Amino acid sequence: MPAAAGGAQQAWHHRRVSDDLIFALSLADVADEITRARFLARDLVVARKPDRTPVTDADTAVEDAVRERLAAGRAGDDVVGEERGGTIPAAGRAWVLDPIDGTKNFLRGVPAWATLIALVVDRRPVVGVVSAPALGRRWWAAAGEGAWTSYPDGARRRMTVSGVRDLGDAYLSTTDLNSWVTYHSRERYLDLVNACWESRAFGDFWQHCLVAEGALDIAVEPIVNAWDVAAVQVLIEEAGGAFTDLSGEARIDGGSALSSNGHVHAAALELLARA
Repeated sequence: MPAAAGGAQQAWHHRRVSDDLIFALSLADVADEITRARFLARDLVVARKPDRTPVTDADTAVEDAVRERLAAGRAGDDVVGEERGGTIPAAGRAWVLDPIDGTKNFLRGVPAWATLIALVVDRRPVVGVVSAPALGRRWWAAAGEGAWTSYPDGARRRMTVSGVRDLGDAYLSTTDLNSWVTYHSRERYLDLVNACWESRAFGDFWQHCLVAEGALDIAVEPIVNAWDVAAVQVLIEEAGGAFTDLSGEARIDGGSALSSNGHVHAAALELLARA
């Protein structure tokens, strides 16, 4: 391909990605309007799915509203969501939705929850938006365009992962510790804890966003679904970090997740894989 043609194609790609990011941010605005109104509501309706995880009327309302907007604005794209289902195709475009990541926090009145919206092209996330209105925070990224965050005062900044290079200096986070017993190995996770400087359990989307910001160095989960991590993968990678499953594959459907600043990624994987 001639250089001029290649440059034109690249410019078209970035313009299209920018359009999709703008659209994704507008979808997050729709979601925020619903979740703000339902957070701390006394008439919140809570049910349980077959896996015994909770779902609220806000979860389904957000996904339905976002799907409606997608049907109008991106009619040719597939849609996959936690509450209404769907399958990410092997090729082509798919929007991957988690209407409320951190539903247990949401229904208990803890403000650490968010709507996650990702655009996946050929099974690779290229746009990601994480919106946490109760925290007054939003994180977003698009392939080739960097990762960004905003604060309650409206300030925005570009995100960059930390420069920590040794596990002994690393700040680590995970989700529910009991999940390691069921889905991987509690002992292997504790090996990683012991190798790091400090550990917490911020859980869910927030820990991965904190890695992208450079506040944490490692976030790890033994069990995830694609909608839990599609948006955060592009955030981490555009902030200069690394995202894989626990086998080391950079994929959103591997059933587990490890995000890091990149420098400590291999060492963390090695500890988690020990027999």
